[in-house]
Parts: sequence; C-alpha cells; structure tokens
Amino acid sequence: MEEKVLETASLAGHILLENGAEIARVEETMERIARHYGVESQNFFVLSNGIFTTGQTGYAKVEFIPFKGSQLERVAAVNQISRDIEAGRYTVEQARERLLAIRASKPKPAWEQILGSAVGSAGFCMIFGGGLLDAAAAFVVGMLLWAFVVFPGARMSKPIANIVGSALATLLCIVFERIGFGVSLGNMIVGSLIPLIPGVAFTNGIRDIADEDYIAGATRLLDAIMVFFCIAAGVVVTFMAAYLIEGQMILVNGTEPDALCGTLAMQAIAAFVGTVGFSVLFGVPRRNYLQTALVAMIGWVAYLALFRFTVLGPAISTFAATVIVASLARAFASWFKTPSTVYLIPGVFPMIPGGGIFWTTFFLVSSRLHMALQSGMLALEVTAAIVLGIVLVSALPKRLFYRKKTVA
Repeated sequence: MEEKVLETASLAGHILLENGAEIARVEETMERIARHYGVESQNFFVLSNGIFTTGQTGYAKVEFIPFKGSQLERVAAVNQISRDIEAGRYTVEQARERLLAIRASKPKPAWEQILGSAVGSAGFCMIFGGGLLDAAAAFVVGMLLWAFVVFPGARMSKPIANIVGSALATLLCIVFERIGFGVSLGNMIVGSLIPLIPGVAFTNGIRDIADEDYIAGATRLLDAIMVFFCIAAGVVVTFMAAYLIEGQMILVNGTEPDALCGTLAMQAIAAFVGTVGFSVLFGVPRRNYLQTALVAMIGWVAYLALFRFTVLGPAISTFAATVIVASLARAFASWFKTPSTVYLIPGVFPMIPGGGIFWTTFFLVSSRLHMALQSGMLALEVTAAIVLGIVLVSALPKRLFYRKKTVA
C-alpha cells in the first residue's frame, strides 16, 4: 500500500514541477496526499528539477524532472485533485488514474498560443509606450515569433531558440519600421520580445526564496537570467549585422510614451488585453483569464498612479504595486479555489523589467555606457522591489486572505 501511495504522490509532484509550480506547493501537495492515505509525510525532498522519494519499507525513487514549459492549467487541476483526495473522494487507484489523465492532457492548441502571443505583444507594446500603429506591428511580429517558437524552435535547444527568436523579432521590427508600419522602433521590439521573457521561472524563483528554499530559488532565477542574456544576444547580433551592412548604428526611439496610449485608461485596457494574451502562453485555465487580467490591470494602474502622481520613484511604486498584486493573488486563490500562482505570475508580468533589459543592451551596443548603467541599475532596483513585495505578502498569515465560512 505504501508504494502505491508514494507513487501517486510522486506523480502529482512530477506534474506540478514540470508545469511551473513552486517548490513549496509541490511539497505541500505530495505530503497532503501521502498523509491522507496514512503514509508518513516526511518522505519527499524536492529540488527545482528533481524529486527524491523514500518509504519506511525500503521504497526509494529519484526522478529528474526538466521544466517543460508553463502549463498552469495542470497545476490547478492537480491542486484540485489533492483537495478531493483529502476530502475522501478518490481511492489511491482512482487518484492515480486522474493524475495520469492530467499529465496526458494536451496544452493549448498552437493557433491559440500564436494568437495569445500576438495579443500579448500588442498590449505590452502599448504598456511600454508604443502607439496604436506600433501595437499593430507588434501584433504581427508576436504572432510570427510564436509560430517560430511552436514549430522550428521546438526542435532547437532552449538557448539557441531564444537567440534566434529574438533576432528574428528584432529584424522584423526593423523591416516594419523602415516601410512605415510602426513609428517607435524600440517599443515595437520590446513588445514583440515579451513572449520570450521567462515570467514563470522569474516569479517562482522569487517565491522559492521567500519560502527559504534558496537553492531552488537561485537556480530558477539563474535560468531566467540566462534567458534574458540569450534574448539580449539575439538583439545584439541583429543590430551588429545591421551596423556592418549600413555602416552606422540604427536609430532607436521609444523612450517617450505615446500621448494617446499613455493615458491611464488606455494603459488599463492594454494591461488587461495583453495579460489575457499571455495567460494563454502560461497555460492558465480558460475560466481564469478574466481574473488574471483583472489582477494585472489593477497592479499596473496602481503602479502608474503612484509613479505619476506621487513623489515615489519607479522602484517604490513597483514594490507597492507588487504587494497589491500578490495580495489579490492570495485572495483570489481562496475565493476561486485556484492556486495563487495562476494569478501571481500573469499579474506581476507587466512589471518585470523586460524593457529595461532591452534598453540596457541597446545602450551598451551603441557605446552609451552611462545610459546603459542607469538603465541596468533601474532594472535591478525594479527586480529587487518585485522580490521584496512578493516576499512580504508570502510571509503574511493565510487567515488574512481566506473568507470565513458562514453557518446556515
């Protein structure tokens, strides 16, 4: 009996880990399943890419579990299964069958992912200051970029796919800007590259550190940083190739926001629509699209309001907005019986300093070291603010975010 229970718990942990769950959730779910079926719960050791399982009767299993991509729908499904098990609704055999069905479930279809990338790129192009024409160009480039990721990119190694994908997106944006399909080249490029930003690894790395799992957190943050470097490398290669061909550095504008799209109302719409698009790429359950978009919109509008209308700088404004997003994520998790990860990752995504990393890279390539240092330091400050915001809310007691049950 013990072996069956541990196998079932390990299967649940396997699905969670390979689909973007944080370490604490994996351990909690596995222990909940084992404890319900009467097996000692302190038998699991979880790393960022592996699970060690041992039993009292000599059972031992070591699994290497590479991250396959964000599928938060599976995370939510396993979370529900674990709660159903705790409520006594499944035998061990039935639970294993349900978990195998979840693991075998197909991700979002390719056309839906491509459309999500296009919509997300257009929305985030506006968030970073682009106008309507720039957003239209980012829509097309985001669509072509994700078509590359889904088809030829899937057969490449992760670093090569990110370098080639970012180079392709940058090249397309340059071409569109030259033919008049778009005005702000910098904002077009930033918006188009956002689908490649490792939001899941970045956010879960922060959450693992908040849970004092420093090895897993550092590993995931390092993975996110490596993706950032690969994206930057693709941009640099494209700019250097253009420099060798034309004999001069491409003029990139985009540091000033578009007058129309920079209004709070348009920014709220852009954050909402863009987050719906990226919720598809993160594998968020369809029933939660509007909720995740609402969390992101509230967080982004809060950041803009604090930054524009108070004396707070970008870092403090980001910290306050992150606290709001993380609090809403925990509250929504309680209200809608869905893991907070489903809301936190898309919700904090607009504040991840993808634009800052792009401008740092561009200023370095164009030998403007002082501006590169300023942009890079600001990106680090914003990242630190996001980390502190999530850590603070993670440390708050659960009872603050759970509704009291009413007695009839």
